[in-house]
Amino acid sequence: MDPLHLRSAGTSLVISFDSGEAEVIHWGADLGPALPDLAILGAAVPPSSIDARVPAGLLPQASSAWRGRPALRGHRMTDDGPGHDFSSRLRTTSASVEGNTATIVQADPDTGISVASFLALHQGGLLELRHTVTNKGTTPFQVDELATVLPVAPDAVELLDLTGRWCRERHPQRHAIQQGTWVRSGRHGRTGHDSSLLFAAGTRGFGNRHGKVWATHLAWSGNHEQFADTIGDGRTMIGGSELLGPAEVVLEPGAGYSTPALFAAYSDRGLDGITEAFYSWFRSRPHHVLPAASTGLHAGKARPVVLNVWEAVYFNHNLDVLTELAESAADLGVERFVLDDGWFRGRRDDHAGLGDWYVDDTLWPDGLAPLIDAVTSRGMEFGLWVEPEMVNLNSDIARAHPEWIVRPSAAAHKDGGRLPLEWRNQHVIDLVNPAAWQYIYDRIDALLSENNISYLKWDQNRDLVEHGHAGRASVHEQTLAAYRLFDELRKAHPGVEIESCSSGGARVDLGILERTDRIWASDCNDALERQTIQRWTGAVVPPELVGSHIGPTTSHTTARTHDLSFRAITAFFGHFGMEWDVRGVQGKEREELRRIVGLYKEHRGLVHSGRRVNADVADESFLLHGVVAEGSVAEGTTAALFAVVSTRTSAAEQPGRMGLPGLEPERNYRVELIAPVPEDDDYAHTFTQAQPPSWLADGAVAGGRFLAEVGLPMPVLNPEHALLLKVTAL
Repeated sequence: MDPLHLRSAGTSLVISFDSGEAEVIHWGADLGPALPDLAILGAAVPPSSIDARVPAGLLPQASSAWRGRPALRGHRMTDDGPGHDFSSRLRTTSASVEGNTATIVQADPDTGISVASFLALHQGGLLELRHTVTNKGTTPFQVDELATVLPVAPDAVELLDLTGRWCRERHPQRHAIQQGTWVRSGRHGRTGHDSSLLFAAGTRGFGNRHGKVWATHLAWSGNHEQFADTIGDGRTMIGGSELLGPAEVVLEPGAGYSTPALFAAYSDRGLDGITEAFYSWFRSRPHHVLPAASTGLHAGKARPVVLNVWEAVYFNHNLDVLTELAESAADLGVERFVLDDGWFRGRRDDHAGLGDWYVDDTLWPDGLAPLIDAVTSRGMEFGLWVEPEMVNLNSDIARAHPEWIVRPSAAAHKDGGRLPLEWRNQHVIDLVNPAAWQYIYDRIDALLSENNISYLKWDQNRDLVEHGHAGRASVHEQTLAAYRLFDELRKAHPGVEIESCSSGGARVDLGILERTDRIWASDCNDALERQTIQRWTGAVVPPELVGSHIGPTTSHTTARTHDLSFRAITAFFGHFGMEWDVRGVQGKEREELRRIVGLYKEHRGLVHSGRRVNADVADESFLLHGVVAEGSVAEGTTAALFAVVSTRTSAAEQPGRMGLPGLEPERNYRVELIAPVPEDDDYAHTFTQAQPPSWLADGAVAGGRFLAEVGLPMPVLNPEHALLLKVTAL
């Protein structure tokens, strides 16, 4: 069988069948259209080892003497008990290619197992890979794991992944790749605050814009593992899998199980090249939300300026106060007003009401219509917070249907058995139960049908610990049931956008993002914390899908105080909004805020369609990042926006020159400061210098190559302040 070769955007994937199984020979730099005879890759056989060459299979397996993690783990259950057919010898039975997609089937007739692998190398170089295992035998087969893995080159010697906690999601950690297995397990029943959105191996010292990088992401919102596996012969595989609970997937004869998709990208230009591959995939989706799109669910609709009322009023819902907020928001240029937690029956704090998705008539005797009318009459969309997957014990629905609450045991008590420990005073609705699923669907469907709601902030505020249905582990089925709930509601209400929130950023993955229009990156609106959170969220997820709000002057989660300009510039590079009682913003601060909203509206088309760039700045007390317009731009057009951010004091007296990456080398540009400006209250607080650099007042004109290689001398910034630079094509 001839080798399979997929090529796109500087990436090649080569699969050989010479060993009888599908083997990934190369995933990395483009090899060009012609391949040599792959027999030249026959490796030496070392002493004291298997008497054959060991392939790095698309599905690594012990039957080929692979001594690392096998792709498939499972066993057949027969009349003699479990544990049979524990090791398959999968061999290729068919391989078909159409364009840049391929389907490979490998089977073992002796164990009755068949695995079909689907591969697609998308236009921007992002590889999508998934497997489906089918039980061809006559007795049940239990799947314990089916992993999706890819080899990386020998010069991939460092590993970068992400970790975090509530209000500190997606922070990087890196270390040397050594022999053995580095495993990141997520047992939250959701993606998790500490989940690694990006799992990247690279050459020594790889950075934002230099070095080779091989990176993966597992598109799954339940329990999962991501890993790097280096075996004794020096080969390294990276990959991921759904982390299945005991007997979660037992295949009856003829049944199959499909893995979540593993998305993978290769770059020889550092991490920014990885980001470009992911953004290209996102923005090519027919349902993607893009301001310049001509097709798709929300085609041609710019991402609206949002006001979320949570940190303005919390649970203190009052029509007059909220109407004042709506009026103040509209005056500032807000386009979407979101009513957060506290509107439904019995909800005065977080101890009661979840699951009773009826408007509280003691708070809202005329329903939500008066507030919705107050919002929409001022030219804004109305959005509403919901948490459909959760329930409080102090709720009508929990009292009426205790059997709908997730429990680890099927004990025959009238209440269904022992409950897991509470989290934020709440439990989980068992969506695997058809009656519970239908109730939740019907209630959210009714809310959307009966009210003029354009947007749902869909929250999910707890881990799924001890998660079971009918006494068996059921995170797998719960995740699929939640996906189906999203899918069916979107089908019934195609004009409604949905945000995925999960205690902030605990459910950020490409599985949930196939069903939602943005994610809430973190419950933390502290701009300093957000710089890191948004940088690493943005490594995979484009800014138009990342909620980014200006919070109050003093952060509610960290008690830090920041100037408006720093908070605004941080929020600018996402789906911009506010979470703040803006009624109290007056005078020059209000003028500054209104101007920032106008700047966002002027430039959001660029922010939400441009190429993201992150400079490699030598001084670690500074960050420099931005967006650059794709392709050539007309004279006088904004070609790029950059943020220069001082995160802490520097050892140096002044920052010196910093390069602006990503511009056309032979093009001339004008660079100017657009926030803060001398008219803003924050301007004087931003700088600590006897004399500014000469270009700061009147701008600078230079070529793209000069701006990247020589750069501009930066002003001396106070810590936790930022500049927003506009680059115009000449």
